[in-house]
Amino acid sequence: MNSYIKGNIKAVFFKSDSGFMVGNFKVKETNEKDYEIYLNKVITFSGNFHELIDNAEYKFYGEITNHPKYGNQFKVVYYESLIPEEKNSIISFLSSDLFPGIGEKTATKIVEKLGDNTIDLILDDYNNLLLVPSIKEDKAKLIYDILYKEQISYKTILYLQEIGFNINEAVKIYEVFREKTIETIEHNIYDVIEKVNGIGFITIDKIALKDNIKNDDERRIEACITYSMFDLCLSSGNTYSSFNEIYLRCYKYLGIDISIETFEYHILRLNKMGKVVILDDKYILKSIYDVECGIAEKVIKLINKKKSEVKGLDTLIPFLESIFDISYNELQKKAIITGIENNFSIITGGPGTGKTTIIKGIVESYKKIKCLTDDGLIRNMVLLAPTGRAARRIMESTNFKAQTIHKFLKWDKETDTFQINKNNKSDVKFVIVDESSMIDIFLFNSLLDGLKDDVKIIMVGDANQLPSVLPGSVLKDLIDINIVPTIELNELYRQKEDSYIINFAYEIKNGKLSDNYKEKKGDYNFIETGKNNIEPLVCELCKKAIEKGYSYNNVQVLVPMYKGINGIDNLNNNLQNIFNPKSDNKDEFVFNDVVFREGDKVLQTKNISDLDISNGDIGIIDSITKTTNNVSAIVNFDGIIVELTKKNFEDLRLGYAISIHKSQGSEFDIVIMPMDLSYKRMLYRKLIYTGVTRAKKSLTLIGESEALEYGVARIEEETRNTLLKELILDGINF
Repeated sequence: MNSYIKGNIKAVFFKSDSGFMVGNFKVKETNEKDYEIYLNKVITFSGNFHELIDNAEYKFYGEITNHPKYGNQFKVVYYESLIPEEKNSIISFLSSDLFPGIGEKTATKIVEKLGDNTIDLILDDYNNLLLVPSIKEDKAKLIYDILYKEQISYKTILYLQEIGFNINEAVKIYEVFREKTIETIEHNIYDVIEKVNGIGFITIDKIALKDNIKNDDERRIEACITYSMFDLCLSSGNTYSSFNEIYLRCYKYLGIDISIETFEYHILRLNKMGKVVILDDKYILKSIYDVECGIAEKVIKLINKKKSEVKGLDTLIPFLESIFDISYNELQKKAIITGIENNFSIITGGPGTGKTTIIKGIVESYKKIKCLTDDGLIRNMVLLAPTGRAARRIMESTNFKAQTIHKFLKWDKETDTFQINKNNKSDVKFVIVDESSMIDIFLFNSLLDGLKDDVKIIMVGDANQLPSVLPGSVLKDLIDINIVPTIELNELYRQKEDSYIINFAYEIKNGKLSDNYKEKKGDYNFIETGKNNIEPLVCELCKKAIEKGYSYNNVQVLVPMYKGINGIDNLNNNLQNIFNPKSDNKDEFVFNDVVFREGDKVLQTKNISDLDISNGDIGIIDSITKTTNNVSAIVNFDGIIVELTKKNFEDLRLGYAISIHKSQGSEFDIVIMPMDLSYKRMLYRKLIYTGVTRAKKSLTLIGESEALEYGVARIEEETRNTLLKELILDGINF
């Protein structure tokens, strides 16, 4: 078959596990006269692919067919990945991160003016850049200076593109290996996986195999083993795996028959090389093992450190009760005293048990004991949370400055490192970490690294909520070892007479639903219905909420899964039409087959720490600006206003329906949760408990009671395999 279309991938909006994909393709060239009507237009394509990269150039061979649902689409039989043309390479190079302030538009103008010899002409005389109308002398000098220093980089980056990397990957690789890039690639291309963030085994392996590396090459097998081990940790939350788990995951990625004996040989080699640690039947990546060891060492040091004598403890509680006009129960008093006295302590409890009240008491206690001014308190004490939304919530509740852990540690997005670290520690004396159940081993280790030995740390959280997205179960592990001074709060305070939400949460936590959980209560309702009726009822409830004067800021739909009729994606599409329907007065754009519209509620799915925007933050699109070559959106995240461009849209979703994982650290007036047996794989006790505890005023469950009962009874997803407990106990007993 010789009919082809040539152009760029605009978006992939469906991808199956088998590699079947559907997406949009902008046609630039074709050899078929009948297909010329599609030139410079976007057409739907479908076919089986190994991997496709957005905006990369491809030649698709096949034919146009008519799909009964999606209309005309190009059915791909086979395809070629194309090396960018010289001019396109130069544009990509000049608009890369190597040249700050030079976007694609400016780079295009430069190349259009100077042609294929652009790089040589600039290096010959930077004044050649002044031939481009929009380029001033200071910018010309900047481009020249960078280019002069990076002369070798262009040829290297071009080489990386030629062998199959896209421009962003090529720049990342070059910035790590610099002048040794080509040498590294030729010696062992798989070294890139370990050293360069964001480039995994699948990408590297595709290029390596194309370069005639054999399927059973030891470099390939050993890279696959370490990748599989990390992949298992990311998908399970465990910090170690079994031999069989790693073998099966490797078998999947390698695509070849590999004997148990051969596999064992290579994993033992990795052990001797110091890349894998083997403890009995536990196999751990050395990098992860070092992180858990680092946490254990620092926790042991804090526990063993002699307590500082605190004067005036007998007058502390009466003082706090008088200024706050409250009466603490015995456990709350004990929590405050424990936090003040000990170098490292934990306060845990479910919703409504007074954790925030205790934090306020500890802050005020420390201020009084140390005789600090407000400014002195801010210098000496810090209140932290894993997400921006959680930080803002605790700041509103305590009236004390709070920030994310990333912001406190001064995360540098360019280098993906923290500026506050073991070589540059913070001078802060007292740290309180709220929503500690969300903290993974990597973040916690980085936090401990950035603190001096004389610091006090209090971890506050609900150990029954979902653990961190990344590996580890830090809070639960630290509680379970029974060495860290821990106060578990169990008396409910935040509850009205007609409230059932918190009682319901505790029923779920204990795995025992009451006989009347289906009955409507003051702030709670369970609507029994089949799965096909869930989506219409969710929409109907949201319409009624609008009629009663609520906005989408007050209403949040929480869902375990993205796909399916009652999944996040479908619900968002329908809820958008209810909360923010299409209007001639509202600009909109489409990205990855999702319509984003002015006024939309959106969810951020990755940290933008330099802007203090976190994974899970919810914002509103204030305005959209479109130009010929670009689109940008002004988004308001709870008062933090940022401009997002195309490169950020990948991390943006509609936020009318979000996952329960993304809701952690947040609270909403009205929560609606579908209960569908189709979610069976994702339903378990901690997930449901976490979702329920996000509701402040109203909770409605819609769906199948069997789904709720199944999830509440299921606890197997709650236990993570980690080494932290074992390492701390061994260190204490040593």
